[in-house]
Amino acid sequence: MIHEFRTYDLKPGSLAQYYKNTAPMMEKRLEYSPLVGYFHTEVGPLNRVLHIWEYEDLNERADVRSKVVNDGIWPPPNKGIVENQQVDIFMPAPFMPSFERERAIGPLFELRLYRYPVGAIPKVYEAWAPKIEARMKLAQPVGIWSSDIGGVNQLAHMWAYENFEHRMEARKQFGSIGWPPDSGVMPITMQNMIMFAADFSPVQ
Repeated sequence: MIHEFRTYDLKPGSLAQYYKNTAPMMEKRLEYSPLVGYFHTEVGPLNRVLHIWEYEDLNERADVRSKVVNDGIWPPPNKGIVENQQVDIFMPAPFMPSFERERAIGPLFELRLYRYPVGAIPKVYEAWAPKIEARMKLAQPVGIWSSDIGGVNQLAHMWAYENFEHRMEARKQFGSIGWPPDSGVMPITMQNMIMFAADFSPVQ
């Protein structure tokens, strides 16, 4: 399984129009492949949307993308609104459990992106695996992934919170569960974004 992260930077003030253009097309688009979630930033790089699509592999991704264009149901008419696009392919961490497609676990979502030295992510996974159950008791994950294509050597993890107070309370308890686990390697760079979900996102 792979997850495609599509990150779009929009013109300032155009988010409402972007969603107005996109929402009516989502029902048909979801007949072709599952959507993990659809989000926009509140804190961090503003005017940014992230949609995460699930495919069995790159062959299915190519097949679906060809079909939705040929069938005329995608992409939405957002030309002139989207100023920049980035596409990355991520693979879910091996220790992540399966989740129901639709989950009301937010409405506040925190996406953290770490870039590690070459070969370090398996060490991070090894350290995280025994701690992940305790971490999930503090907040539910949308997912934990490592990059396969695009920005390499990246680890992405996205967590859901009821509100900012819930996030702060969870972080206060990190020490009691040994989080973040000591993997013996440090990220080269770290990014953090607070996001809200679109009305049509399966994760809310």
